[in-house]
Amino acid sequence: MRAAIYARVSTSNNGQDPCVQTRELAEFCERRGWTILPEYVDVGISGTKEKRPALDRLMADAHKRRFDVVVVWRFDRFARSVSHLLRALETFQALGIEFVSLSEQMDTSTPTGKMVFTVLGAVAELERSLIVERVKAGLRNARAKGKRLGRPQKVVDPMRVARLRQTGLSWAAVAKQLGVGVATVYRASQRHS
Repeated sequence: MRAAIYARVSTSNNGQDPCVQTRELAEFCERRGWTILPEYVDVGISGTKEKRPALDRLMADAHKRRFDVVVVWRFDRFARSVSHLLRALETFQALGIEFVSLSEQMDTSTPTGKMVFTVLGAVAELERSLIVERVKAGLRNARAKGKRLGRPQKVVDPMRVARLRQTGLSWAAVAKQLGVGVATVYRASQRHS
């Protein structure tokens, strides 16, 4: 199997060294008889960051199927949240790529690892469902209290739109001058006609 190693340290100046992770991961891969590809290492990048150059490269290479397994030291070195981890695992599963977290001893190529992945997926689905239900309940409550939901409506004088258009201004110029969107200006002009 071709193994991609991913490591991340948040800071490079406080003695954090990604070699602590990559050395153990390489030893693990060698024991398993896996071919180690170039490592993907993010240094000095927080796990909460959306964009991480090495992780982005790893995900792009996953889509090109350049490796068969991704090996990380810990979940928190790889993903910024459970939902992010689960999305990545689902992507890997769809691409036929296994995932191994050394510290948590999770390996999706084993029956136990598959079970853990399934449980994580079920928990994440439950969490999404609970959030949706809470949002819907909040909206129902707001409506019951008479609160008007949605974006406030912009009131545009159709006569003013007509006058500005007669001066030769484009729809975009009229919208800019009135501080509204082009569609709002256009709808006001339709009500006038």
